[in-house]
Amino acid sequence: MKAPSFAYAKAKSLTQVYELLERPGARILAGGQSLIPSLNMRLASPELLVDITGLRELATIERRNGSLRIGALATHAMLERSREVAEQVPLLAQAVVHVAHPAIRNRGTLGGSLALADPAAEYPAVALALDATIVLRSRKGERRVRARDFFKALFETDLRPDELLAGAEFPPAERSVFAELARRHGDYAIIGLAGIADGAEKRIAPPRPITTRR
Repeated sequence: MKAPSFAYAKAKSLTQVYELLERPGARILAGGQSLIPSLNMRLASPELLVDITGLRELATIERRNGSLRIGALATHAMLERSREVAEQVPLLAQAVVHVAHPAIRNRGTLGGSLALADPAAEYPAVALALDATIVLRSRKGERRVRARDFFKALFETDLRPDELLAGAEFPPAERSVFAELARRHGDYAIIGLAGIADGAEKRIAPPRPITTRR
């Protein structure tokens, strides 16, 4: 199948992103590794794709207030190579090697995965297990939402039409584990989980088998 027709705009600044998001039917395009297939299968039909791939300020990885803040445009490959991720958020480092294949990891992004909320994706489970904070921005300012409140249902989040998912903040945990079962490495998961133990607190996500699209 072919994607439905849509307009395209490549944003040159965050201010321009906010302006474009005010148009009816606008949707963010980051890495596109999840969105483009959904367009081709007619699972999404935006009127305008707002390409943010040129906004390098959203591709940062930095320590902030005891957590690791990762910008929305940080690619899977960047996370895989990052010493900060390996040292401070090993659960994320464990998860990223399960993401698809190298070609997709070079283009797919953290923000795109979190915003899509695919039940077969790795990062939403990591965010839930670590109780990460999702950072959302709009013309009105910044809004911070805990992962448990951000993910509403399959492919449904608390992201508002005028907002951009700018990044996420992942706190450290004493111990963590990520496991996933797929037919072949890189395929969508049949089942998976992310778990942490931090003092007396323990969390496992997701709490039930993943529903796949295959």
